[in-house]
Amino acid sequence: MHYILNRKRADALFRFALKAAVAAVFLIFPITLKAEASDGFERLAMLEGEISARVPSRLLDSLLAPPQKMRSQLYKASYIDGLEQAKGGKEWQCLTEALYFEARGETIKGQFAVAEVILNRRDSSRYPSTVCDVIDQGSDRRHRCQFSYNCDGRAERMVEQQAKSRAEKIARLMLDGLPRNLTGGATHYHTTYVAPRWAKRLNKTATIGQHVFYVENRRLSQN
Repeated sequence: MHYILNRKRADALFRFALKAAVAAVFLIFPITLKAEASDGFERLAMLEGEISARVPSRLLDSLLAPPQKMRSQLYKASYIDGLEQAKGGKEWQCLTEALYFEARGETIKGQFAVAEVILNRRDSSRYPSTVCDVIDQGSDRRHRCQFSYNCDGRAERMVEQQAKSRAEKIARLMLDGLPRNLTGGATHYHTTYVAPRWAKRLNKTATIGQHVFYVENRRLSQN
């Protein structure tokens, strides 16, 4: 019941946001539909395609981003626990495992932040192009991999069921396109109780829970 109520509220908020986004888009970018569609859903899909083709993605993301109050609810354990069980394929499984082993001791917000880093790497030309390959990068070298749990020499089993369930739901939300608003595009992080040398070459973007987040120095990366 908790999930159903949240889902109805989320759907209402989305419809409101969509109307506001479409109104703003028509004010900024004149759009003329190329053909009339008798079915309302076809018309909406056509409009979505026109908007996606003409409007900068960053602007559209900001128009459709969840309101602040909704984001604060999203990062509460009670909200995540109330969602229905998540499912997915290989990419979802890889992200779930990374969140569980890298960040299950973090707050919900901290777990979302770690997921952002993984997806930011996947979307960067400097890293592998899939979630699984990003996580596995360097795993053939003990203690030299990108995500420490992957090459510590220990067998990994997700035995904490609540932590596993939360990681699954967070992974699903992030893969489904939840806006990445926490880490400023970070591609690196480390725990607050270490000071790795590589961090000096990067720009700090956020501290969330027990993790510090960084983005690569763009001027250096272009040289």
